[in-house]
Amino acid sequence: MNAYITSLGKFLPGEPVANDDMESHLGLIAGKPSRVRQRILKQNGIQSRHYAIDRQQRSLFSNAEMTANAARCAVARGGLALADIDFIAAATSQADLPLPGFASMVHGELKSPPCEVTTVHGICASGLMAMKAAALQVSAGKQNALACAGEFASRLFKASRFDDQELVREEGLGFDAEFLRWMLSDGAGAAMLCPAPAPNGLSLRIDWIELRSFANNFEPCMYVGPAKQEGRIPQSWLDYSSYRAAADAGAINLRQDIRMLKEVVRHAVGGLLQVAKEKSLAPEEVDWLAVHYSSNFFREQSAALATKAGFHIPSERWFSNLSTTGNVGSASTFLLLEELLYSGKLLPGQKVLCLVPESGRFIFGYMLLTVVSGAQDPMPSAPPLHAEPPRLDAGSTPLAQQLTRELSLVWFDLEDRMQRVPLLQKLYAGRFTIEDYRSFLFNLRQQVIDGSRWIARAASSITPEYLPIRSAFIQHTSDEHRDFEMLERNFVSTGGSIEEIRTGRKNIGSEALSAYILERAGHENPFDLIGAMFIVEGIGQRLARQWGERIQATLQLKDDAVSFFLYHSESDIVHFQRLDLALASGILTPPLVEAIVRCARVTARLYVLQLEEIGNF
Repeated sequence: MNAYITSLGKFLPGEPVANDDMESHLGLIAGKPSRVRQRILKQNGIQSRHYAIDRQQRSLFSNAEMTANAARCAVARGGLALADIDFIAAATSQADLPLPGFASMVHGELKSPPCEVTTVHGICASGLMAMKAAALQVSAGKQNALACAGEFASRLFKASRFDDQELVREEGLGFDAEFLRWMLSDGAGAAMLCPAPAPNGLSLRIDWIELRSFANNFEPCMYVGPAKQEGRIPQSWLDYSSYRAAADAGAINLRQDIRMLKEVVRHAVGGLLQVAKEKSLAPEEVDWLAVHYSSNFFREQSAALATKAGFHIPSERWFSNLSTTGNVGSASTFLLLEELLYSGKLLPGQKVLCLVPESGRFIFGYMLLTVVSGAQDPMPSAPPLHAEPPRLDAGSTPLAQQLTRELSLVWFDLEDRMQRVPLLQKLYAGRFTIEDYRSFLFNLRQQVIDGSRWIARAASSITPEYLPIRSAFIQHTSDEHRDFEMLERNFVSTGGSIEEIRTGRKNIGSEALSAYILERAGHENPFDLIGAMFIVEGIGQRLARQWGERIQATLQLKDDAVSFFLYHSESDIVHFQRLDLALASGILTPPLVEAIVRCARVTARLYVLQLEEIGNF
């Protein structure tokens, strides 16, 4: 994976709630203190936690609000803006609403620009699933992916919710439902994932993430539903005749089958041994073990079993915030890493192993991170490419100088937009692959093949009194009409198929660019297309060789594999000389200057769109 956790954020609602204050927040069931609270708290080792409800059990935040707050913290710490987020993966055990997806609700709270989102529903391991989704998106080209998770368990544990249930009034609250009342708490965490480390401070490189489900072997262990009967999977609350009937039967209660918890420890450790073997990871390589466990009882069991199995990690290398933060389900790993990253304990080069067991139906997550410094970016990178505006000799008249100035402004805006194109960002960051290059060639070919068509159409639309300009356009057509063949040869030389590239379609941006220019070329005396030629030929003259040289150096290619880009830097100089002749012929008027600049602006935007939409057909 080429993904780094560059910043982390958290949101823990309200002041810490100590053990003695828990029941005053959650309420007394049937007006009586719990008989098992002290025993459960003694075993789990939690000393304080946070609740998003007050002492009257009123909600102070929504789950989506808490998660958005954690996300804002991570974004700000990373020196980014919400507008920079291009992917959101959001996890939770239970969202505020059954529908829509939790990621949509978090996105709505953030009010950031449109982007791709993914909702991950589960329990503890779902946070790591969201992290993996974001990491894979970054590896595939996203620049600023947000992974986040939030939990609002306390709403399920309000005394009024149990007092209102017929089953509880008749039989009391069973241990399987009360157990989790003293185990879970509220909060949210978030991480920004980027294709390179943060320029300052420490980042966490994601070496790998593995998730293993054993649901094929086990019935649910932690679930929302009625108590199990004879080992059968519980009936859904939606299958009852009414919501009232489901509530009375305890079908909306969160439960834990504690008889199965020993299997969680065994499979978590067994999974770790298997993943370590597959990844050739030795315990002595692990500098920090950031493990999400719900109880000190399970920590002791896990450590003992791992030691017996030959994967001993000394206790001083374990990192946990369970005692002060509590068990925050899917958000726990984010909260662990947030505290560890900003604790001052980490050093560049250290390895952090994360372990996330989930008892829901036995899912276990494992993640290995390497601490890196912004000053020690292991990926070869170079600054983005910049170029001065193409030299256009329109003459020395005030009108010609105005045109030169305004076209230069369009060029500068074009360059700014170019720096945000994902494919070019990969090139500048040293993450450009041969597959990226083939995709680049494939997409350009479908548009370039139309180049001679629009110039020929423009030439045929020029009236006889402008024959010298028509001749220049026709010469340009002759130069351009075989360029697409050079692209095809480059594509084939890098392993592509000639049939594939010849039967390809334009992407969305190329469709728009070709349609716009061809439409303009059909107008009488379409001299506004000088603006389009300024952009297209300018890119060829000023940027093509730089792209080609960067691609060649990154991928170690021969000249014949990048000939299209190297050739254009020379040929487009000649094309600009023809533009100069056209402009010096006396055709410039204030309306034409305005039309040329507008055409340049539209073409520049559509050219960038063509690069942004690479692969989107």
